[in-house]
Amino acid sequence: MTRIAIVHEWLESFAGSERVLEQMLLTFPQADLFALIDVVPEAERGFLHGRTPRTSFIQRMPLARKRFRNYLQLMPIAVEQFDLAGYDVVLSSSHAVAKGAITGPGQRHISYIHSPMRYAWDLQAQYLREAGMERGVKSLYTRWLLHRMRLWDQSSAARPDVLLANSRWIATRIRKAWGREAGVLHPPVDLDGFPLVTDKQGYFLVASRLVPYKRVELIAEAFAAMPDLPLKIVGDGPNLGRVRAAAKGAANVELLGRVPHARLVELMQGARAFVFAAEEDFGIVMAEAQAAGTPVIAYGQGGAADIVLPGETGALFPRQTAESITEAVRGFQGASALACRANAERFSQARFRAALQERVGA
Repeated sequence: MTRIAIVHEWLESFAGSERVLEQMLLTFPQADLFALIDVVPEAERGFLHGRTPRTSFIQRMPLARKRFRNYLQLMPIAVEQFDLAGYDVVLSSSHAVAKGAITGPGQRHISYIHSPMRYAWDLQAQYLREAGMERGVKSLYTRWLLHRMRLWDQSSAARPDVLLANSRWIATRIRKAWGREAGVLHPPVDLDGFPLVTDKQGYFLVASRLVPYKRVELIAEAFAAMPDLPLKIVGDGPNLGRVRAAAKGAANVELLGRVPHARLVELMQGARAFVFAAEEDFGIVMAEAQAAGTPVIAYGQGGAADIVLPGETGALFPRQTAESITEAVRGFQGASALACRANAERFSQARFRAALQERVGA
C-alpha cells in the first residue's frame, strides 16, 4: 500500500481549505495528517474523520491556541521539521507554508495551492493598508518580515514535484511569483447542500463576509441607484458601516445580517441572480449558487472566470465599480437554472476526488 502523508497549515475551523482537506482525507483514508497547529473545537472536528494530526512545535508556544498567526515567521521552520521520510507520497494543502515540507529524492510531493502567500506578494500593499500599518516602526518590521517570507516562499516553491492550482487565476499567480507551471484542479463543492430550484423570485442576492476586499459596498451603491430591483445582503463584518452607508437607506436594499445555513440555502435557491464583486482565488459560494440553479453576476477577475459561463450561466463585469455592476445587472438577460446546475457539476466532490486520485496515482 502506498504510504501517504497529508500536510496542512493550521486547523482552526471548517473553512475553504479545510473543505479541500476533508476530501483529501476521504480520498486517501490510509494517509497520516500533519498540521502546524490544531485548535479545532471538539464539536467541529467531524471533517477530520477521526484523524488526530501530528502538530509542530508551534502548538506548544505561548498563547499559540489563540494567536498562532503571530508565529508566522516561525512557520517555515516548523513545516521543515516534519519527519516525512517514511512516506511514498506527500500531499500538501498550501496557502502559506505547507508546500515547503521537505521530501527526499525517492518521494513524490504534490502540492495543492490555494494561493501563493497573498499578503507577501501582490496583495502586500492592500494587507498593510487594511491592517493600518502603512507607516511607522511596526510597518517597517512587517515589511521586512514579508520580504523574508517572499524569499523563502519563492525558494521553497521548487520543492514540490507537482503543483496543482485551484483555478486558472492562481496558476497565473504561481507563474508570476514562482516562475513555475501548475495544473488546475478546481476545489470540491458540496452540490447536494444546494439543491436545484427552477422557480426563481425577483430579488438579487449577496452572501459574504463584510470585509473590505469583498467590495459589497459597491453592490449596495449600485442597487441603491436601481430602486426597481430588490437586493438582499446576507453577512456581517467590520465593513458593515460602509455597506449601510453605500445603501443610502434605499428601500430596495435589505441587510439581513447573518442567517442560519438553511435560510441561506433557501435565499440562494430563490434568487434571480447572485451578485459577487470580489477578486477571489476561486470563490466556492459562486459555484454553490450555480448548483442551486441561480445565475451569477460577478467581477470577471479571479476564480469567477473559471466558474461563470458568460451568456449561459450568468455575466461578468470588467471593473470593480458601482457603474460596472449597474451595467451588468441592467444588461442581464437571465439564464437557465438547469444550465447553471449542469455547469456546477464540474466542481462536484466526486470529480475532485477522482481527479486527485488520478494525479497522485495511489
